[in-house]
Amino acid sequence: MTEPDAAAALSKHVAAFNSRDLDALMAGFTEDASWVTGTSVARGHDELTELFAGAMAGLLPTLSIENLLADGDRAACQLTETLTFEGEERMYSIAGFYRLRDGRIASAKIYREGSAELA
Repeated sequence: MTEPDAAAALSKHVAAFNSRDLDALMAGFTEDASWVTGTSVARGHDELTELFAGAMAGLLPTLSIENLLADGDRAACQLTETLTFEGEERMYSIAGFYRLRDGRIASAKIYREGSAELA
């Protein structure tokens, strides 16, 4: 995968996430994809669908890409996340590290500034 392909795949991921298009979002993952955030791990389409559907419905999050670096099948991305938690809008800085396969996300490790767990 070339760098523009990795950048395009992550840009499509963020666009699908922000539009809350769960089908488009899931099309951007491999069948065996894993997503690690804080102490949570989701593996495979069923768990990822549950994770993202819940987040989209409950937190109303949006993402903005601040910086994106890609090298072959790997990418690192700095993002800003805006979400609503307990009726309050919050903003977080996020760092995401992705491995892609055939133009889709195969794994991601996500770090949220402060804590990945909302409280």
